[in-house]
This record gives sequence, structure tokens and C-alpha cells, in this order.
Amino acid sequence: MKIDLFCHILPPAYFERMTAVSTRGAYMQKRVRGIPAMVDLDERFRMMDLFDDYVQVLSLAAPPIEALGSPSQTPELAMLANDTMAETVARHPDRFPGFIASVPMNNPEATMREIDRAVGALGAAGIQIFTNVNGRPLDDPDFQPVFQRMAEIGRPIWMHPTRVGSFADYATEDKSRFELWWVFGWPYETSVAMARLVFAGYFDRWPALHIITHHMGGMIPYFAGRIGPGLDQLGARTDDEDLSVYLKRLQKRPYDYFKMFFADTALFGARDAMECGLKFFGVDRVVFASDFPFDPEKGTFNVRETIKDIEGLPISVAERRQIYEGNARKLLRLT
Repeated sequence: MKIDLFCHILPPAYFERMTAVSTRGAYMQKRVRGIPAMVDLDERFRMMDLFDDYVQVLSLAAPPIEALGSPSQTPELAMLANDTMAETVARHPDRFPGFIASVPMNNPEATMREIDRAVGALGAAGIQIFTNVNGRPLDDPDFQPVFQRMAEIGRPIWMHPTRVGSFADYATEDKSRFELWWVFGWPYETSVAMARLVFAGYFDRWPALHIITHHMGGMIPYFAGRIGPGLDQLGARTDDEDLSVYLKRLQKRPYDYFKMFFADTALFGARDAMECGLKFFGVDRVVFASDFPFDPEKGTFNVRETIKDIEGLPISVAERRQIYEGNARKLLRLT
């Protein structure tokens, strides 16, 4: 079986509410018009049927819930999203073995309540968070209880990158050009968020913390030399503070903590990048995901190309099966 661990959806009830409360809904209305499988289950099923023994774990598409409203508005949006995804999974268990809960990270107290409700009552496999919370880093102390709770209940966190076009490429400009905020900005976001969690010492505090990074850990596998020997020299390039104290607080090399993340195969058909990521994270930490339905064919390209790339990897049949379903079954607690 092929368990696609990072597939996006906008349930109609949630989509209608989202577009009603936020001006950012206009952007998603444009995307949905071009990608009907985001809201239309029949269209989604038609595409899924093109691939043998293929199922999806559902998660909301961007933008993050916390970007859609105030801290008083977003808890209701999260509850609606999770209720509708849970209903979809319950109606179609043969298609969707689970869903990933959304949480209102701009309201940490509501996030904690929604974790307990969505995972405990609705059966969510884990939660989805983004690489920053309206510009705030994930290692902000306000968000620490979220990571602690997920480690305590033994459920994974899916980490999705986020950055918008108003994040300029250069300080002299007022916006990014050529959608480079997405092409290069999202992998950078993922990499920096991972590093901040490493230096926050979260894996020392909670060794059982499971974080699944989208798009094969962003830049991390390619920059293994910089996060290895490079970060071993932390502080050598800084003269206004002693950064070496952070190395002394950690129980391992920074490099070793980056290998504790999980990474998915959603790479848009970049076979060499997949091999690089697999070599870095190892077969025990790589999971099958396609980023459905965001691709040039409105849903089929990424699944097809990702499967083709996995089939072409120089690994054993057992290792391939581990990427397709073995690791996912452990993370989702599936038999």
C-alpha cells in the first residue's frame, strides 16, 4: 500500500467559512478554481483511482489558520476544519486512513484544547503546524507546551512551510518577485525552523518528539556540511556574543539532531534531491508524500512522479515498502 502522508484538502464547509472571514480567501478561491480536487471529493477519487493501492492522509491546505483571523476567531475555524476532515475520513475509511488536525497557533491555550479534542475525541493522527506563527518563531516559549503535549501523547507533528509574497527578496524592495518567496523561501523557512528547534533543545527534553518536515527537510540534506562541521564551529563568526554556550547546552552535535526529524518525498519529481534526502535522513525517517493536489496537472503529476522516483531508488524492496507504508503505519498507529 502507498500511504500519502501529506495531501491537502479544503472541505467545502470550511472553505466557505474561511473565505467569508478572511481577505486571504481570495487567493485560495483562485487556487481552487484551478484545482477542483481541493474541494470536490469525486474529482479527488477519480485521480486517486489512477494509482494502485493508494490512500491519503488529509491535511488542510495553506494559508495557516492563524493567518486567517484574530485569536478569538481562529479556534472556531480550527474546530470546523477538524470536524469536517474527521467526517470525511469516517465516510471514506478505505480512501483516507486518517487526518491531520489543524490548530490555531495564534491562540496557544485554544491550541492545547484543540489538540486534546481533535486527537482524543476525533481520532486525528497528529497536528499540522507551520514554520512560523504570523512571523513568530516556533521556539517562542508560548508554543513550547504544544511540542511537549505532542511528545507526551506520542503523536507526530507535520511541519509545513509558510511565507508570503510580501516577504521581499531584498531589503530595498517591498515584495518578492517571480514567486521566489515560494520557490526558495519555503525551503529556507523549513530549514530555519528545524534549526531553531534543535538549538531550543527540544529533542533533549522530549526524545520521543516526532516532527515530519515537508519537502524532504527543505535545504538540510544538501547543506549537511554546513550543519555538520559548520555548526560545530558555532560562534566562530560572531564577535558580539558567545554562541558556543548553545553547543555546550546540547547533549549531541547539532548535526545529530537534524537527523531526528522525519522528511517526506514531496519533491515535485526531483529524483536527485530524493536520493540526497534519503542518504541524509535514512530509510527509517523518510515517508511517502506527494503534496497532492498542487502540481501542473491539478493532482496527478506529483503522485506519479514521486512514485516513479521512489521506484527508481537504489534500495531494496523491503526498504521501498518502508517508505511507502511501513514508517507511516508506525507514525499513524495503523495495523
